[in-house]
Amino acid sequence: MTSIATRAGLALSAALACGATPALAGETVCRFENGVVVVGAEVMGVPGDYILDTATPHTILADSQAQTAGYVETALIGEVRLAGVTAHDRPVQVLAIDLRTGALPTPIAGVIGADVLRGYVLDVSFAPCRVALRSTGKAGRFGGRLVLPMAWVAGRPVVRAAVADGPRAFFGAFAPATGADTPIRLSDALAATPGAAKPKEFYPYGILRPKLRALSFAGRLSENLPAGLMKAEDPDLSGQIGAPLLARYRLRFDFPAGRLLLKPNR
Repeated sequence: MTSIATRAGLALSAALACGATPALAGETVCRFENGVVVVGAEVMGVPGDYILDTATPHTILADSQAQTAGYVETALIGEVRLAGVTAHDRPVQVLAIDLRTGALPTPIAGVIGADVLRGYVLDVSFAPCRVALRSTGKAGRFGGRLVLPMAWVAGRPVVRAAVADGPRAFFGAFAPATGADTPIRLSDALAATPGAAKPKEFYPYGILRPKLRALSFAGRLSENLPAGLMKAEDPDLSGQIGAPLLARYRLRFDFPAGRLLLKPNR
């Protein structure tokens, strides 16, 4: 059996693994499907379905959509519209995203990233799926009792969490990712796949989902979670916590105040 052994001494044992109602002002309906949040938005004048991902640093317009709209550059600047909010003069990358969106049942026009979201208070509910984007003074009361300090690493918001393989544990900064379909991924600066025949399959869009023995997040212990690896982009970024695990809560990303509020679902 293949294993992922982390350089901090951790190990993962491998295993293969909605009805819409009207939204309020400042809100929009979304879909939580195939483990990611999908929301209607408009980027560079291109309307469509976009993945909402708090752990993607830069907003992306799919290359196919950009070509159809007549854009030939790969770095654009323009408007992003989401949930009644218009963000002006935002940088937008034009990239191929077919690997990321191939498992979704409808065409995806791009990704709304953290660069657009970080100036606002973002509320995400998964069932029913709702997204709200508001300024600090208009966010209203949330009522979540769990509050985690939130910092920034490599253009992503991060919170503290701990992972373990049983006898060994590691505590670090993990990006909560509303657009990631795996409950937990570890940076490959922290973890490795010794002896794996196809190590690429442990990364995003691969088919392997090893099991992580334990994750401690927001005061809750989760065991034997489907997991994987991600490319190391910063030594302070330990990994990401994906939407399948975040869906246990209602979320408020209070980016201006630097905190993540969580309200457990019933």
